[in-house]
Amino acid sequence: MLECVVNISEGSRLDVVEHLCSLVAPVLLDVHTDSDHNRSVLTLVGEDGPRSLTRAAVDALDLRDHVGVHPRIGVVDVVPFVPLGDATLADAEAAADRFARWAAAELDVPCFRYGSRRSLPEVRRGAFADFGPDWGPSTPHPRAGAIAVGSRPVLVAYNLWLSRPDLEAAQAIARDLRSPAVRALGLAVGNEVQVSMNLIDPLALGPAEVYDAVSARASVAHAELVGLVPRAVLEATERDRWPQLDLSDERTIEARLATRGLRLE
Repeated sequence: MLECVVNISEGSRLDVVEHLCSLVAPVLLDVHTDSDHNRSVLTLVGEDGPRSLTRAAVDALDLRDHVGVHPRIGVVDVVPFVPLGDATLADAEAAADRFARWAAAELDVPCFRYGSRRSLPEVRRGAFADFGPDWGPSTPHPRAGAIAVGSRPVLVAYNLWLSRPDLEAAQAIARDLRSPAVRALGLAVGNEVQVSMNLIDPLALGPAEVYDAVSARASVAHAELVGLVPRAVLEATERDRWPQLDLSDERTIEARLATRGLRLE
């Protein structure tokens, strides 16, 4: 089984997000929308749903009108395939290659592969300037930009909001936290600031560990899980801390699969 966590550059027009979600409802496990980021993260299973969602988003959205605090290179910004159960990273890589070839051929949108070839931050920094797309036109699509198509293990997207709106402090904390296990940015979100993170190896360095690392440097107002978390991460975390860390049984990949009559083998 493959999970696909599609990040689209739309989080302000909820009617548009709801319409896109309705197109992939049978394979949609979760949606997280943020108006300040102007971004929605849709967790899907399989390969057909991500293609239907991408086609509709490319038709509906225009990057030239987009304003948001989160970095992006396209209206469908990031499409990572993730192995679950008995699927392998090689299966995810093959799915990512198929998707990238399809998007380039069918939608005329350039696609940059990340994972084994380069990291997502490297794509954000160097796309079009330092290297060209792996598939598709050599210049951005006029409305849709480009797509970063990835293959990776399960990660946890996690935000910590600071009590004081000190952007310099959030950025300094993010720099301190960055490592092979954590990607971090300090962002101004409305009148608040957050340390926005991807926990690359959440069993080694999970929500509790990064919460404690941030709170040792600044007061944390609240935590925010973006999307879903593997049950193993939940089980590795003290249950009495789950509310503080924005974790729950219902927010696990396994629980959401069960709502679709699916289970990991």
